[in-house]
Amino acid sequence: MKPLVSIIMGSTSDYPVMEKAAKFLDEMDIPFEVNALSAHRTPEAVESFAKNAKANNIKVIIAAAGMAAHLPGVIASMTSIPVIGVPINASLDGMDALLAIVQMPPGIPVATVGINASLNAAILALQILATDNQAYQAKLTTYKEGLKDKITQANRELSEIKFKNKTN
Repeated sequence: MKPLVSIIMGSTSDYPVMEKAAKFLDEMDIPFEVNALSAHRTPEAVESFAKNAKANNIKVIIAAAGMAAHLPGVIASMTSIPVIGVPINASLDGMDALLAIVQMPPGIPVATVGINASLNAAILALQILATDNQAYQAKLTTYKEGLKDKITQANRELSEIKFKNKTN
């Protein structure tokens, strides 16, 4: 089985955040890989990964980084594969990473999700894969229907909470 999605993080300390993405992809039966590569400490490995990703059948890259957060942009500069950036809250409440990832120069786009929002990155990766794959589209539809069901159930439970002045 060859991976379709690559989860890359600047440090293994990012894994607790990125685990949500890995669990989601696993639940959706999407083949993926997980690696730690640093734009600052292992730039040659990042370059090799990015330049070979297409040949390795990677369709989407989820790249997480905190602080200066150069990893997603560096990868995006070396491949035409979609890159989804996940800013990690490592300092400054993650705002430094968010701004570093989202403010890319023209021609080097990085789709960016919220701070520590690796689950949304994985869902977006599935949406990209589902554009030409009916099985993935069905998984995505089922997942999103499940979200609606959770809110409907939560609303039912809220309606059962009683207060003297509550009107619903």
